[in-house]
Amino acid sequence: MTPASESRPAANGDWNTIRTLAPYLWPVGQTTIRARVVAAVICLVLAKVATVYVPILYKEAVDLISGGTDFALTALISIIIGYGLVRVAQQAFGEFREFFFARVGQRAIRTVALKTFRHLHALSLRFHLDRQTGGLSRAIERGVKGIEFLLNFMLFSILPTLIEIAMVCGILWYFFDVWYALVTFVTVAGYIVFTMVVTEWRLKFRRRMNEQDQTANTRAIDSLLNFETVKYFGNERHEADRYDGSLRRYEDAAVASRSSLSLLNVGQGFIIAGGLIVLMSMAGYGVKSGVMSVGDFVMVNTYLIQLFLPLNFLGFVYREMKQSLADMEAMFRLLGIEREVADRPDAEALPQGPGRVSFENVRFAYREDRPILRGISFTVEPGQTVAIVGPSGAGKSTISRLLFRFYDVGDGAVRIDESDIREVTQQSVRAALGIVPQDTVLFNDTIYYNIAYGRPEATPSEVEAAARHASIHDFIMGLPDGYQTSVGERGLKLSGGEKQRVAIARTILKNPRIYVFDEATSALDSHTEQAIQESLREVSRGRTTLVIAHRLSTIVDADQILVLEAGRIVERGRHADLLTRGGRYAAMWRRQQETRDEEASGSASDGVLVPG
Repeated sequence: MTPASESRPAANGDWNTIRTLAPYLWPVGQTTIRARVVAAVICLVLAKVATVYVPILYKEAVDLISGGTDFALTALISIIIGYGLVRVAQQAFGEFREFFFARVGQRAIRTVALKTFRHLHALSLRFHLDRQTGGLSRAIERGVKGIEFLLNFMLFSILPTLIEIAMVCGILWYFFDVWYALVTFVTVAGYIVFTMVVTEWRLKFRRRMNEQDQTANTRAIDSLLNFETVKYFGNERHEADRYDGSLRRYEDAAVASRSSLSLLNVGQGFIIAGGLIVLMSMAGYGVKSGVMSVGDFVMVNTYLIQLFLPLNFLGFVYREMKQSLADMEAMFRLLGIEREVADRPDAEALPQGPGRVSFENVRFAYREDRPILRGISFTVEPGQTVAIVGPSGAGKSTISRLLFRFYDVGDGAVRIDESDIREVTQQSVRAALGIVPQDTVLFNDTIYYNIAYGRPEATPSEVEAAARHASIHDFIMGLPDGYQTSVGERGLKLSGGEKQRVAIARTILKNPRIYVFDEATSALDSHTEQAIQESLREVSRGRTTLVIAHRLSTIVDADQILVLEAGRIVERGRHADLLTRGGRYAAMWRRQQETRDEEASGSASDGVLVPG
């Protein structure tokens, strides 16, 4: 995903982003947070009042001293003490402002991040299949950092500086005349306009940098996640070249960005110098003509230095603010993505029931021009086991995805205990279901955590019992760290069979009323498969069970077998009946038996010693 559209109306987009953030800084019903905001604003104003009062005290001290040695020492000491106290107040109010606002800013960041996280989990499977994980995580990370930067610099740098500019112009007007205020305002305004125009021009380099950074990050994560595939094909150099290509383009954009920064800094220096020359010349003339004192001259100089010092960072702050707004807009855009599968406003939880599953003339397509299911109808009665077989691409796994409501059907209905699953909450539907998928992916945590994920509140003894049912307890206890063994990224430290047994244990622990086994034993050897099949039959006894199978030997005891081909059920019946018919199922059975016999024959031949 791109950081932000370069063609978007910048001003409107930025203000829309700020308006989106504003409610998080003034949350409804949170009196404490609102009180902190008010206290922080009061401290901000008081800190600026102290800041602009410092040069006035400085002026009074200089005038007192410059008048000769005939001055009251107590008066000078009083001014100096006041000067010191105002300096302390300036810093103290600034720290109090930070103290009061820290909770507000962090609460806003936490709320937005959590809302985004929850929203992403609520989006459809289609969104996550199309999305690049590296780019998505980068967008969220930069969006959260953007909020933090915007709050710190806009509220504690830009806003205070604008308040200070207004105060300084008013003071110069009050003490001297309108020309001092006008020159100061024109200088500051020219500085700000120049900075914004040049920085806006420079943003294209920054955007290019972000795009290449995101591309490089996505490619790096994708390559590392597919570490084994890279090694299988010996493509380390190819991956490094792709990564380096993105880094090289990032380098070029970064050099252009840094070079243009030098131009910005030189232009800012000219504007500040011009303003200082004009104002100090006016003040010098005022002293010469007797309408201004030496203290006045010092005060004007102090105000200008004090005012222009924070402006030196304006280019950096403006650029980073623009980028932060773009990053925040990208994250808020994620929040604006509509849920493809959403609960109805009046949806209630799925009622308790025996677990009857029915597909009624279900039609579905991932794309309109590519239908997957073409009028599927079948029923799994409570306690029954129904198996679905067929070639790859026939739509077997799509049936399980529709049952879990990762997608909504295009036509027809999927029902659990007479309830159309579109009319009840997704959470309650998924709570009634337990799946062992073909491609098992584990969290980068311990074996215990991955099994307990099926029911996080389960006790250790319940986790252990589920592991025993899945025939993996003995293996776990043989490991040095037992259940606390880390499985690694995506479970790569475990074999395919071990990962699948962990997944089986996880689903057993969930104890659902409906089981779905999607090629649940495809990664297991024959001996382990037989043991786990016995365990699966035991735990699913009396439960509604839907089995998506490749090995037909695992479903010979199914109450009904559905043969799926090109999105249609072409045969249905029990194992023996289907063999008797001599149709597609019988042909699939013969092929698998022949393959098994060939493998067995090959294994036997490998063990024969040929005399030399």
